Amino acid sequence: FSHFYAGICSALKLTVPSHTIHGIEGQPLHLTVDYNYNATASEIQIIWLFEKSQSNPKYLLGSVNQRVVPDLEYQHKFTLIPPNASLRINPLHISDEGNYIVKVNVRGNGTIAASQKIQVAVDVPVTKPTVHTEPSSGVVEYVGNITLKCIVDRGTRVAYQWMKNGKRLHAGPNYTFS
Repeated sequence: FSHFYAGICSALKLTVPSHTIHGIEGQPLHLTVDYNYNATASEIQIIWLFEKSQSNPKYLLGSVNQRVVPDLEYQHKFTLIPPNASLRINPLHISDEGNYIVKVNVRGNGTIAASQKIQVAVDVPVTKPTVHTEPSSGVVEYVGNITLKCIVDRGTRVAYQWMKNGKRLHAGPNYTFS
């Protein structure tokens, strides 16, 4: 990752990606989290929560001294990768889009804590487009218009571009786009 955002809270440094992480639906996604501290630790606790807009954060899993305690509902989907606090989501679903909150507590002769938020966006791959012609014969010599309709069944952030003989078509007297 090129950009990191570090939350510093009394000698505990928690580093997460500072930009939105894009994952592909159906694929695994890795959220990389590193932490370090300059204290003596008897216990290290890691907690992961998931938050969608307008809803309460959900507990996903946690660990104390590398012993992971999952939420049984999600135990097959989320894994914690010790010794750092990284989270693996597998497989990624469209409903997994939102904010992931990681909290690290380090207990020594006191407790130091830090938490960070990671934003995750889920992309759905674009399916092969189908093109419909109106009139269906596709033969319009000298007169009339022909309409080509491009349809894509699935995909996030789809952009359409028409080409003719490998060159990009632009709106003009011969072509209109809608």
